[in-house]
Amino acid sequence: MGSEVTELHEDACYVALTHDHLNPQTIMDRVRSPQAGAIVMFAGTTRDNFAGKPVKELQYSAYNALALRTMLSICKGIHQKHGLKGIAMVHRLGTVPIGEESILIAVSSPHRQAAWKAGEEALEECKSRVEVWKREEFEGEDGIWRANRDGVQGEKIAPSDPTIPAHHDSSA
Repeated sequence: MGSEVTELHEDACYVALTHDHLNPQTIMDRVRSPQAGAIVMFAGTTRDNFAGKPVKELQYSAYNALALRTMLSICKGIHQKHGLKGIAMVHRLGTVPIGEESILIAVSSPHRQAAWKAGEEALEECKSRVEVWKREEFEGEDGIWRANRDGVQGEKIAPSDPTIPAHHDSSA
């Protein structure tokens, strides 16, 4: 599904969902400002294990329209709270192989302390609120849907289980 990007932007806030590889330079350029003395960038990558099990890849699915609105709401709140010059959040959907980025968050601020705090807060808010679901695929066994949060164990669910998040296309 190459080159499929869904995005929203308002003022100095930019959010997007894409099936493409994420480019850290592009997102940093979105928040660059002559008034900013700091740009903080977070890149979340797929690691090769979870709780001692070998992970093959991650698969992300989202309710795109709602996820984008939630992402923009988070960014606008953090932008205002920390007096940022810019904030951008891009989440990758589909299959994300080991070592590749699934999320990039960049913030710019006149001072580094605000940028550090805002970047971490943006990530935590994204993980707790945004309508993105993660399926971990393991080597040699079935995958598990997880909440998109660190350390949260998933449960195996039957393919016919109605609690499985529906895979929505980017036009949703």
